[in-house]
Amino acid sequence: MAPEQITLYTAKVCPYAQRTEIALAEAGASFKRYEIDLTNKPEWYAPKVNRASKVPAIAYGGPDVAPENPSPESTKLAESLILVEFIGDLYPSSNILPTDPVLRAKARFFIEIVSTKFSPNFMKFVSGNSEGTHTVLLSGVDAIQDILPDGAKYAVGDQFTIADIAFVPFWARLNLLVQKGIGAYTDEERKNFLKGLEDPKYTKFNGYVQRLLARESFKSTFHEVRSLLCR
Repeated sequence: MAPEQITLYTAKVCPYAQRTEIALAEAGASFKRYEIDLTNKPEWYAPKVNRASKVPAIAYGGPDVAPENPSPESTKLAESLILVEFIGDLYPSSNILPTDPVLRAKARFFIEIVSTKFSPNFMKFVSGNSEGTHTVLLSGVDAIQDILPDGAKYAVGDQFTIADIAFVPFWARLNLLVQKGIGAYTDEERKNFLKGLEDPKYTKFNGYVQRLLARESFKSTFHEVRSLLCR
């Protein structure tokens, strides 16, 4: 059965929303895209699409209507990681959701490491939190590198999956912010982080993120100017 129509409610500034856009790009899916201004959300968005008033969200199925007037007949779904897996299920030929149970479990474990070891440290670092030192941020990099497979292109092998989709929007924003010196961290902390990444022990990690940033689905959904606001 062919997938039903999809309306994506998203925001260029949001790394969580970009996860969903990458998944849709990998799937080659046809969908309507509606940009939500996170500083001035439409009054209809929370009651009609996502009561949490967050992006991303998807209206799936139902009649073909304008995004501003979502149909009650469509199914409303939210939360980036749930949406990424949903898209993988809708479009199995995209291969973003591994069919092998072991690889799928590894992908979900990788996402857990991103969510618990990297993303919180990223937020602490860019916000200038006293706990967000370059050492703490590099510990998140260590946690990811430790589970990268040797000799493989991506997080769980040579196939680009939900694991890579979960990580790359956050790494891209961190990379952009530290390269441009934007954030509440000190310049010394920024330089120490960049210098730390030059250590040969991060060769595998650096190769991995370079491949992520070169992926067309990432490049076509990343908006550098807007992402600079995400701090």
